[in-house]
Amino acid sequence: MFASMLRLSDVRWAAAALALFAAGIAAQFGGAPTQVWLPAYLACYLAGGWGPAWEGLTALRKPRFEVDLLMVIAAAAAAAIGQWFDGALLIVIFATSGALEAVLTERTADAVRSLLEHAPDRAVRLADGREETVDAADLAPGDLVLVRPGDRVPADGTVASGESEVDESTLTGEALPGRKAVGAAVLAGTVNGTGALEVLVARSSADSVLARVARQVEEASEAKSKTQSTIERVEQPYSLAVVAATLALTAVPLAFGAAFEPTLLRAMTFMIVASPCAIVLATMPPLLAAVALAGRRGVLVKSALMIERLAEVDRVAFDKTGTLTDATPRIERITVLSGAEADLRRLVAAAEARSEHPVGRVLARLGDPGPVEDFQAVPGRGVRARVDGAEVLVGHPVLLEEAEDDTAARTAVDAFAAEGLTVAVVVADKRPVGVVGLTDTVRPDAASAVAALAARLGGEARLLTGDHAAAGRRVADAVGIREVEASLLPGDKADRLAGTRTLYCGDGVNDAPALAASHVGAAMGGTASDLALQSADVVLVGRRLTALPAAIDLSRKATRIARANLAFAAAVILALTAWDLLGHLPLVLGVAGHELSTVVVGLNGLRLLHRRNWSEPA
Repeated sequence: MFASMLRLSDVRWAAAALALFAAGIAAQFGGAPTQVWLPAYLACYLAGGWGPAWEGLTALRKPRFEVDLLMVIAAAAAAAIGQWFDGALLIVIFATSGALEAVLTERTADAVRSLLEHAPDRAVRLADGREETVDAADLAPGDLVLVRPGDRVPADGTVASGESEVDESTLTGEALPGRKAVGAAVLAGTVNGTGALEVLVARSSADSVLARVARQVEEASEAKSKTQSTIERVEQPYSLAVVAATLALTAVPLAFGAAFEPTLLRAMTFMIVASPCAIVLATMPPLLAAVALAGRRGVLVKSALMIERLAEVDRVAFDKTGTLTDATPRIERITVLSGAEADLRRLVAAAEARSEHPVGRVLARLGDPGPVEDFQAVPGRGVRARVDGAEVLVGHPVLLEEAEDDTAARTAVDAFAAEGLTVAVVVADKRPVGVVGLTDTVRPDAASAVAALAARLGGEARLLTGDHAAAGRRVADAVGIREVEASLLPGDKADRLAGTRTLYCGDGVNDAPALAASHVGAAMGGTASDLALQSADVVLVGRRLTALPAAIDLSRKATRIARANLAFAAAVILALTAWDLLGHLPLVLGVAGHELSTVVVGLNGLRLLHRRNWSEPA
């Protein structure tokens, strides 16, 4: 751990300053002559002070007066009046706090690098029946790649052939591997199990979920929270005010005949203890630590600002399909209008065998398909095919317009629709022969996530769906949501959320306006559209709804720590400045108290990195 920290130049210079300071103390208080300990202190000044001095001087050209320059000026003034020990102590502790901030930043960068290292450099591409090894970066959508047992998946795509279990823990936080068969989505960087898979590439390596996570974690570490932005706006005038006050504390007493050395010493002590170092470092460590911990648990928060906004939400709203449900329809009920059910199943399976529609793929599994001819997909209506010499239509109830004597069929359709089922009708040679009712499969964690969010936010969850009311109510009842608004257009959802502090969770292109308009938008990773991912503030890479209440708990804890850090830092500054102005604060105590408060707030923020701060409801 310490060896990896020494890779950072800030840490190396801080360690050198500390070693030289220790040597100077040993020599000075061990009775060595001045020419022995003074060079050690001087070298300490150079090792720990040149970086802040350079940054401060560089900032002056903007023009901007930095806190770093305040510290260097104070240390130089202490040395000018012979307080070498006090000035060196200030340099060492200030350099240590800077090294602490560098370590935090590097840990975020390490997280990005470790994510990217999960992506393999090479891939086996299948072309014209041959295998060729290529750079993974050269893969393009439409390429077919072979993923052998134990290999990492080189690109996002779907399984075209084979069956296996894939470990997605690096991206989703899921401990157990998930089964992957034909049609299942797989992500770059995940680890294949014991089966071989042929994967059809869906995205280039630069656009993979893994690469997006890495980019967005990096961007999150660079973005500032509202509190941090406010602090930085105040920092400049505050620092100038400290300099002005220091000059006044020096000039006014001297004008009235005060002694030079104690006057300058008090003024330098004031400059040190009034400087806002701890306040500047109070907010970003806990917020960035929360971003990093959430990322490790499969929740990508795009910026520190979003951690603050996530802590502010007071209500939650959900999309239905692909969010509360897994977008995989299942057959709920079958009504046979003519003939035997086995014959109906065989007709449907045969007619839908070549369908690419999600509902059609489910219907194709109803039975063993017989021989089929003249297959035709009719957009918006269904499919048409010839099975055993009969013309078979399967799809939307609008197909009943082509049927004779459709009274019983329409009665069944109305009954299924009233229950919130998606309806498919089956017509053979213009005779309605059956009606099939399908429903979405509700996510197993949806009910517990809804209950946990309602308990934390104190408000009822809402379901905002473009589907019809009965289908929305069916899912809402299954997960414990009482407030349902159905048949909404994308703009309608955005209008419902604008101006509120609502967390909205969705996944489709039609959810993008709502994700952008909500206080915080959360997109379901993996199945979410590109537009939804771009519009969202939070991405559930692991696709676990129970991660939302855990993320809210974490964000609230991070903001509490940030506020506590600010209060602690301000209290230390007030106490030390009052001591210096109203009494006699020794420079060494001022240095120790002020700079140690900076270290304390930094360490207090870093404790959020521990995994015990993440807890999902069962």
